[in-house]
Amino acid sequence: MDVRAEAVRYFEMGFAERAVGRLLGIPRNTVGKWLYAYRALGKEALFVTTHRKCDHETKVWAARAVVEGGMAKPDAMEAFGLKSMTQINDWCRLYREGGPDALLPKPKGRPRKPEPAFSSREEELEARVRELELELEIQKRISALADEIERRRRTR
Repeated sequence: MDVRAEAVRYFEMGFAERAVGRLLGIPRNTVGKWLYAYRALGKEALFVTTHRKCDHETKVWAARAVVEGGMAKPDAMEAFGLKSMTQINDWCRLYREGGPDALLPKPKGRPRKPEPAFSSREEELEARVRELELELEIQKRISALADEIERRRRTR
């Protein structure tokens, strides 16, 4: 937070992002994001480190306002209370690529394996028999390999 306060002080004195980055020893891209947020939302925006979750409607409204409405990104950030330029950039990109549905939340975790659909009990049992036969074949091969390894060890 002290570094951000220093950056705000330099911004208010009129220093550019490259100079502020050199003075503070911070990457220019980071300082550029801070300067963008500072210009769009004021110095208070740099001191808020928590991120709030936005619902689907807010994302769609913000992206639609920028992409279709022609609103400037800093104005959209202020209007929708966004603290990061990255959010609005990502939402606009997704909106252009896939429309409002692209902004829906992604399901968490690994996708479930679909259960096989059998048309009859007979097909289900045949599949189970094939599965058990495969397991048996695997066990036979493992046993044969173990016997081969044991035989080779004895001959040494």
